[in-house]
Amino acid sequence: MNRQYFVYLMTTPANKVLYIGVTNHLARRIYEHREGMTPGFTKRYSVTKLVYFEIFNQPDLAIAREKQLKSWSRRRKNQLVESKNPHWEDLYKAILV
Repeated sequence: MNRQYFVYLMTTPANKVLYIGVTNHLARRIYEHREGMTPGFTKRYSVTKLVYFEIFNQPDLAIAREKQLKSWSRRRKNQLVESKNPHWEDLYKAILV
């Protein structure tokens, strides 16, 4: 069985703040963010909405992509989200299927 790794972007309900992370279990990690289970940036700023993610088969590729995205301007990150999710809808329920 191939393991999957995810790079994901989350935001606040008003789309004001962006958070970029990497995980090997997307549904679990988003749940943890939504429930404020771990202290830090996402809990402090109420970052609860999953708006974008990419899937990788190798952890080093996912980590490299996360670093790349973090270096981008906010405008470029917004364009990336809007290329797949133009209305900034919460994708959390879609990944639970």
